[in-house]
Parts: sequence; C-alpha cells; structure tokens
Amino acid sequence: MMEILENYWDALLMMTAEMAPYLLLGFFFAGMLRAFVPKNIYKKHLAPRTMKSVVKAAVLGIPLPLCSCGVIPTSVGLRREGASHGACTSFLIATPQTGVDSIAATYSLMGLPFAIIRPVAALFTALFGGWLVNRYARDDEATSARNAQMRSADECSCGHEHNHGDHCDHDGDSCCHHEEIDESTLWSKFAGSMRYAFVEMLQDVGKWLVVGLLIAALITVAVPNEWLAALHEYKLLNMLIVLAVAIPMYVCATGSIPIAVSLMAKGLTPGAALVLLMAGPAVNSASMLVIGKVFGRRTLSLYVISIVIGAMTFGLCIDYFLPQEWFTVSSMITTGAHCSHCLTTWDWIWTAIFLVLLANAFALQLMHSRHHHHEHDVHTYIYKVDGMSCNHCKEGVEEAIKSVGGVETVEVDLVKGVAYVSGSHDADKLTTAVKAIGFECHLA
Repeated sequence: MMEILENYWDALLMMTAEMAPYLLLGFFFAGMLRAFVPKNIYKKHLAPRTMKSVVKAAVLGIPLPLCSCGVIPTSVGLRREGASHGACTSFLIATPQTGVDSIAATYSLMGLPFAIIRPVAALFTALFGGWLVNRYARDDEATSARNAQMRSADECSCGHEHNHGDHCDHDGDSCCHHEEIDESTLWSKFAGSMRYAFVEMLQDVGKWLVVGLLIAALITVAVPNEWLAALHEYKLLNMLIVLAVAIPMYVCATGSIPIAVSLMAKGLTPGAALVLLMAGPAVNSASMLVIGKVFGRRTLSLYVISIVIGAMTFGLCIDYFLPQEWFTVSSMITTGAHCSHCLTTWDWIWTAIFLVLLANAFALQLMHSRHHHHEHDVHTYIYKVDGMSCNHCKEGVEEAIKSVGGVETVEVDLVKGVAYVSGSHDADKLTTAVKAIGFECHLA
C-alpha cells in the first residue's frame, strides 16, 4: 500500500512540476490580454452575417481563457451587442477548447506539435460550426435574438459606456455618475491583469486542474499498460470510447491535459487524445442544456456535430498521416514512478510558486464568501443562482442583475451560488434577466 501511495505521489509531483512554469506563463499572458485588449473589439467586428465574422470570432476566441460555462454568458453578451448567430457559435466552439494558458500547458506535457495542432483544430472546427449555423439554423436567429434583448449593464439610455463602479440614475436628468477611480495608468492596468491572472483565473481553473492532475496520477499508477495497449491498433474505436466519456463530463481545457497525457502513456492513440482535448472542454451536459435553451435546439445539434466531426477528423489525421514520433508524452511521465529525484531546483521553485498562488486564490475566494455571509442585512434580497462555476459566470450574472431597474447594489457569491441584491426592483424581471444568459435563478 505504501508503495502505491509513493508511486501516486511521484506521478502527481512530476506532472505538476512539468506544467507549473508554462501554466504561470500562460496565466500571465491571459491577464495581459484581459487588461490591454480593448473590450469593444469583440463586439465591433462580429455583426455581419458572413463567413468573415465567423472567422474573426474564432480568432478572437482562441487565446481567451474561458471555460465552457464562462463562455456562454460572454457569447450571449456578444449577441446582445449585435454579433451574428454564426459568429457567436464560432466563439462558443473555439474559446473553451484553447486559451493561452492551456496552449502553454499543452506544450509542456505534450510537445510542440500538439500545442500547434490543438488551436488549429479548434479554429477549423469553429469555422465549420459557424458556417453550419449560418446556413442551416436561420430559424434559431429569432430565438437567440429574443434571449439577447436584455440591455447590457455597461450601457444606459444616455449612450455612455459604464465601468462597474458607475451608477446610472434613471430618474434624474443626469444619467451618469462616475466614481473617482483611476484606471488609466499602465500600473493600474498591470495590477488588474495580475489579479485576474493569478487570483481569478486560478480560482476558475485551479479546481479542475487539481482534479485533472489527481485523475491523471491515478491513471498512471492504477491502469495496467496492457489495457489500452490492446486497443492501440483500433484507432477509430479509441476515439469513439473517448467521445462517449468526454461529451457528458466537464473538464476544462487545461485540466484535460494531464488526463490525456496519462492515457497516452498507457497506450491511447495521439488522435484519441486530441479528441479528448477538444470534446472534453467544449461539450458537456451542462453547457449543452444552456446552449439549447439560449440559442436554440438546431444550433445545439450543429454545435455538437461540428465538434465531433472536427475532433474525429483531426484525430484521424494525426493517427494516420502524421509521424507518430511527433506525439510522444513527456519523458518524466513515461519514466514512471520513483523519479521525483529527477526534479531540478528550478522545478521545485516553480512548483512551489504555483502551489502558493493556488492556495492563495482558494483562500481569498473562501474569505470573500464568508465576508458576504456576515455583511448583508435584512433589507438585502437573496437569490439562488444555479449553474455558475467561474468568475466569468459571476460577472455575467452581476451585469444581468444590474440591468434591472431599481437595483442599487449586487454582489454574487460564487462559492454559495447566491446573489445579494439591494434596491426596490421587480423580482420576476430580475430572474428573467438572469435566465436570459443561461442560468437558473429564484428568490432564496
């Protein structure tokens, strides 16, 4: 028993050490993208119902570190701002499969060819899905348009753009009252980008990354090599098995990497591993329910079909047409257990930094949740919001609630799944606004 535990710890440590520096680099670039890329760029170029807007949506979505749940309110927001239906679908497909953090982590464990093919596959799959929706889901345009009518919380009738600290007084002659917040300096933007990268993103991705690493280490230790090795020659069967498992479950783009690596080390084909990397983050039961509700059933069908076809096509290309030596997993993983002595001093340093940042992000999230619990009084309305799993979901819900007339303040507790709302407002309008972006909501 002690030997099994020791082997498990070694496998877990090796994978963490391999990924840590690349994850940190990926989070850093994700934060810089968030802070320095203008937000209106995502809604400025996506309105035409053309293939050009579909291409732009895919290209814009690939580097963004959004999970399959967080991308839904973002895409609904794009639709609300006038983005075409096909462009939104392209964005929905491309974004959760990649992200600068997951691309860096893919390179760390799976090598350069996988790190290149993964975003390329996501791009072409998104283009295919957007084209299908533009051509065959015209009726769903009306459905998504109705669900996108809710006015953005960042705008008001005066036409001004609002920051989260602004307040709109709809009863007075003057609409906008801006708080004195200096966010114009490069230092302010940089500080905000680092908070997003190493606090908010770690809160969103960290849980699933830890789960992925734990599962991967368990596969490495517990699954006999001969199990998947026996199926290695049946490449299509490998992919169908992976699809059957990946489609219903939830795994983020980064958390899927160690699982794919461990399965490859046990004999899974590289093409089937790519199927897991594509289908796992982009398709799961929760996101499918929301997409069907918000964008329409035909769009949902074409969304799933395009991802399955794209994943299978690129997977078969890897297995049959590309050199297999390009797709070897990290030597530290294939070496097996009892290799913790292989770690260098820098490996330990990067691992320690990553673990400290991860612990800090979780601690801040827990403290924030407890602060909410004690802060609000009897004049605060509490709404239960189901389906949130990341800070992007939280931001979407906050913006939806802020758009309801009469709402004065709103704070969303992601851990408890509740929203604290003050002000005289219509509860039915509030729940309708939240449901319009894909979440269930009711008074607690």
